[in-house]
Amino acid sequence: MPDRPVGDFRNVAIVGHSGAGKTTLAEALLYKAGVTGRLGSVTDGTSMLDYDEESKERKHSVESSVFHIEHAGKRLNFIDTPGMPDYAGQAIAALAGVETALIVVGANAGIGVNTRRMAGLARDYGLARMIVVTRIDAEGVELEGIVETLRETFGPSVHPINLPADRGKRIIDVLAAEEGASDILDVARCHTELIDCIVETDESLMETYMGGGKLPREQLEPAIERAVASGHLIPVMFVNAVGGVGVTELLDEIEVFAPAPDLGKRRILVSGAGDAAKERPIDPGAGGEFIGQVVKVTSDPKSNIKYSVVRVHSGVLKSDGQVFVSGDRKGQRPGHIFKLNGAQHDEIPQAGAGDLVALAKLDLKIGSVVFDRADEGTIAMPRFPTPMAALALEPKSRGDIEKIGAALHRFAEEDPCFVYNRDAETGELVIQGLGDQHLTVVRSKMKRYFKLEVDTKPPKIPYRETIAGSAKYVEYTHKKQTGGAGQFARVFIDLEPNERGAGYEFVDKIFGGVIDLSFRPSVDKGIRDQMKKGVIAGYPVVDVKVSLVDGKTHPVDSKDIAFQIAGRQVFKKAFVQCKPILLEPIVTIEVTAPAANVGDITRDLSGKRGQITGQDMLPGGQVIVRATIPLAEVAGYGSQLKSVTGGQGSFVMELSHYDVVPPNVQQQIVAAHKPGAEEEE
Repeated sequence: MPDRPVGDFRNVAIVGHSGAGKTTLAEALLYKAGVTGRLGSVTDGTSMLDYDEESKERKHSVESSVFHIEHAGKRLNFIDTPGMPDYAGQAIAALAGVETALIVVGANAGIGVNTRRMAGLARDYGLARMIVVTRIDAEGVELEGIVETLRETFGPSVHPINLPADRGKRIIDVLAAEEGASDILDVARCHTELIDCIVETDESLMETYMGGGKLPREQLEPAIERAVASGHLIPVMFVNAVGGVGVTELLDEIEVFAPAPDLGKRRILVSGAGDAAKERPIDPGAGGEFIGQVVKVTSDPKSNIKYSVVRVHSGVLKSDGQVFVSGDRKGQRPGHIFKLNGAQHDEIPQAGAGDLVALAKLDLKIGSVVFDRADEGTIAMPRFPTPMAALALEPKSRGDIEKIGAALHRFAEEDPCFVYNRDAETGELVIQGLGDQHLTVVRSKMKRYFKLEVDTKPPKIPYRETIAGSAKYVEYTHKKQTGGAGQFARVFIDLEPNERGAGYEFVDKIFGGVIDLSFRPSVDKGIRDQMKKGVIAGYPVVDVKVSLVDGKTHPVDSKDIAFQIAGRQVFKKAFVQCKPILLEPIVTIEVTAPAANVGDITRDLSGKRGQITGQDMLPGGQVIVRATIPLAEVAGYGSQLKSVTGGQGSFVMELSHYDVVPPNVQQQIVAAHKPGAEEEE
């Protein structure tokens, strides 16, 4: 059996915008709990959690970090997450391992873009949310209106559960204190509003409270967890992490207000797909089968050992047992189970439901569901943004190609918002992430950990070629005589546009035997080969309909290769007669920025051939601008947006559809295409 019941765990992801003080807060928690002997600092590189060289050099987290604290008989598991939007993949993955998102807001900086995004993702994923206001001692900070701003942003469920007093030198427990003087709000009023909010979720407590009865703390505590788990209550706390003010109180409040796994978000195991899909709620207890999910993958920078962080949702994970990835009948032996504190690994014999542990050297990836026997099923992850920032890589040394592949594979395992592929159309090795900074860090890691240097350039835009007109009875004859057996093929085709999105269609309209039946698929194959290469600009051809209408076969010289060549050449000949056009990818873009910058942003997007589709005002003076725009026009947009908004803007993109390239732009693209000599056999 595990060393503690599931109700003794609290699992918390520390989220928020970069610069809000998340890692500094986490270091203060470790120090106050006695895990560390000194307060680690991000600035001077002594942070226990920002232990990787990239984070130390940049003075901000580029990866999430797992740590745990024993407090008041409970085990508090934390995941400290990076705050820059470019590194959001690991932050979002962390939400899958917890019941509570601890949203950090810097009193001196306010509510950042990524704070809103992570809070919204946590809400949509069904997590409890708690807010901690840090740096309450910063110069020029006005705390009076901060609770009101938080309510405007996150809704009326926001209630302070403690308040700063004596100019931020001490903290008042609003749940315990029925009166008193704080720096910003009336304690008595806040106490009453908090109790009202809690009892609204419990009918029996409501009856006692409305009847004038006293509600002791131990009677309120179960209702508190339910109120926070349901989102009815979003507690707000105040902290000066560097000064140690409110840190111990924060640990106490997490223990009381953050829901345990048996009261928080209930995960559902889904097996099958479509109408045959079956859902099974997972009972978060130690008595059932072991079910876990990988929420982080990392590699030790010194040993290069791969660690997979697993959230145990039910049952018990034993080091001498086996784990089976969903759908895999071959098990893997854990060997060792670890509790992590940054780069520190402490081995434990087993892990029970509700815990967050790490397994070494196993073939697992983020989102993998694991069992103690052969089984299958998925557990929903939060929604990840589509990586749209892209770079094409070229190795400086030809012998580095395999090493580059191994490095990129490792980075893709560790970050769900980093992908790479060899583009089949262009032949380029393309990496994609959430922003320019994201890809800069990837290249830096390649150099630091793998001693690899690469040249980069913007990747080719994946245009498509198609036609707007038709051509009838286009002929091509392939004839080659080399002294021995020759080659002969004659074909006639009709070419016309197909419906947008319908793809390629080949129709055999030949009657009789003017072309032997065995050679007609060869014409189709030749056309398909040419479509992959393109005709006017070297991009794949889409949405055309070809009809094979006539031809001629030679009894000796006709061969499969001859009709393939004839198919390629007749298609090229017909294509240029059919008003060829280029299609370009159009993306939907959502830009979040301060209201003062909206005019500049909308003018810029319109000047890039974009169409503004809507705007939404957000609390705190932020606006979301929505638009559709050609992908070619927003290459490098992240750097430009940061410049315009002073680093306060962010954006997300999704592929929407393909549309016709304007004639003047098409002329430039076609003129830049330099086709190589094509071999005919």
